[in-house]
Amino acid sequence: MPRRVPGIRAALALALTAPLALAAPLALGAPASATGRYTVTALKFTVPAGGRDCTVDADLYRPAGVDHAHPAPAVMATNGFGGSKADGSTDSIGKAFAQRGYVGLVYSGLGFGASGCLVSLDDPGIDGRAASGLIDFLAGTRAADDGTRADFVTLDAKGDPRVGMIGGSYGGAIQLATAAVDHRVDALVPMITWNDLTYSLDPNNAVGHGSRDMPGVFKRQWTNAFYLVGETQPLTAPGLDPTRINSLSCVHFVSRACAMIRTLNSGSYPPAATADLLAYARGVSPVSYLKRVKAPTLLVQGQADTLFNLNEATATYRTLTAQGTTAKMIWQSWGHSGGTTHPAAGELDLNKGALESSYVGRRILSWFGRYLLGRTGTDTGPAFAYYRDWISRPADTYATTNRLPALSRKFYLSGDGRLVDDRRKVTTGSRGYTDRLVPTSHSESPLSTAIGLPDPGPYDTAGTFADWTTAPLTRTTDVVGAPRATIEVDSPKARRAQNSGDAADNLVLFAKLYDVAPDGTQTLVHRLVAPVRVPDVTKSFTVTLPGIVHRYGKGHRLRFVIAASDDAYTGNRGIKPVTVAGSPQDTGVLELPVVTG
Repeated sequence: MPRRVPGIRAALALALTAPLALAAPLALGAPASATGRYTVTALKFTVPAGGRDCTVDADLYRPAGVDHAHPAPAVMATNGFGGSKADGSTDSIGKAFAQRGYVGLVYSGLGFGASGCLVSLDDPGIDGRAASGLIDFLAGTRAADDGTRADFVTLDAKGDPRVGMIGGSYGGAIQLATAAVDHRVDALVPMITWNDLTYSLDPNNAVGHGSRDMPGVFKRQWTNAFYLVGETQPLTAPGLDPTRINSLSCVHFVSRACAMIRTLNSGSYPPAATADLLAYARGVSPVSYLKRVKAPTLLVQGQADTLFNLNEATATYRTLTAQGTTAKMIWQSWGHSGGTTHPAAGELDLNKGALESSYVGRRILSWFGRYLLGRTGTDTGPAFAYYRDWISRPADTYATTNRLPALSRKFYLSGDGRLVDDRRKVTTGSRGYTDRLVPTSHSESPLSTAIGLPDPGPYDTAGTFADWTTAPLTRTTDVVGAPRATIEVDSPKARRAQNSGDAADNLVLFAKLYDVAPDGTQTLVHRLVAPVRVPDVTKSFTVTLPGIVHRYGKGHRLRFVIAASDDAYTGNRGIKPVTVAGSPQDTGVLELPVVTG
């Protein structure tokens, strides 16, 4: 079942809080015990980061019995956006791995908690370099500011400690950024994090015809929430590091991050500003530096996640495996969006420190067992695993395979509104809609759910969308992966406007796939939509929808919708009526990655 995060700050952190308990010497990788003990020492570090020195506030977790003669590998972690080392999201990681015999080093990311310098969005040249300075400490080549040195971490060579990293969201991307600038990192477990911030914050799900250089559709609710979290870091806190302040117009972020947000909020995409926005967002994203990541990487992404959806992890996975970097991927149930306040039964919950009791937890232990403990015979599991919410027995909820499912089922958009499985069944005709000056469709309200307010179910206002629906399915159909639609739209106003020189004048639309039950109840799976800024309405284009894992039951119907707007995003500039025509010779196609049925 999905997991709802109780607050914006917590939304970019794994909710893994646990009571502080000192734990005892254990065999490396052994489960925690009530008699275990470890010590926790607060440390400060001054490390170089992007051409300046930054203070990093950290906690060192050292299991009893670990010393120079009996060293142990280390696990590093940092907070989600807006958090600190004191959050359960980081603190519990230190505890969980210290209980299992690892040295833990958890720290507040730059610009958060008591650490200094500006928020720089996990930039490898800044945040990654700062983390590399902490690896120097674990190597024994750098002292903490109070003179403390670590001579109890397993070394692969002089100055090269055995170290892994784990964490979620903002604490996930930092792992890839660190591994890109420091090849001493031996294993990574990035959870619910991004591949490309241009896709995360300003997504364009169109493929081809110049779409890569085209700005997308501003995800205004999510993006502005986190921008406010960053800018409202306490200004009057006693002893606040002066390196935390930039200027009155951009208080806590690096200047280019503020410029990116201002461009997104302006509702205008002039060429120069757009080029800078795309270059900056991609430059601080894994998409631009994964080629330098060599550490074995276990990617864990959430199905319930409208901030960083499954396509982000898939893109990272494909890049890493294509270049020969060892990588595997798990699609767990929970992410940043929707649902309950706790993971589903049997799902990973480091809150309880019980890694061994969940499929994902056991996979993480195996990953570190092989790449940190050197247990080369350890089975790290299949290449790909995914959670199935239609399975009731927790021990059986994950399906596994050694390859990602391929697109294998086609449906065609008929002019009469049917979604048919044979092109010959297509009827010549058209479907049309007109947008309005205000949003007329709703998928989610992340701001409402983050602060505990009710969020109405997804809806589309009549006349502002086009839709196509299958006949009742004759058998159960399991979709695992990202559906894809190839369509062509006609919009004379959009055709005239798209040559204005401002990309904001290009047509915006939202593609989505509903499950319609026999009683007419509709489900928008995890409230996921595919925003599109159409590069050229004179040509057909392909839309990659967010990845899902969903069972369409026998008797249910698939409903494909193209809507004019969505109130979680910035929509069209001006009213642009749209028509979608279909005929047996020329019609839209919806493709699904079906694994059964």
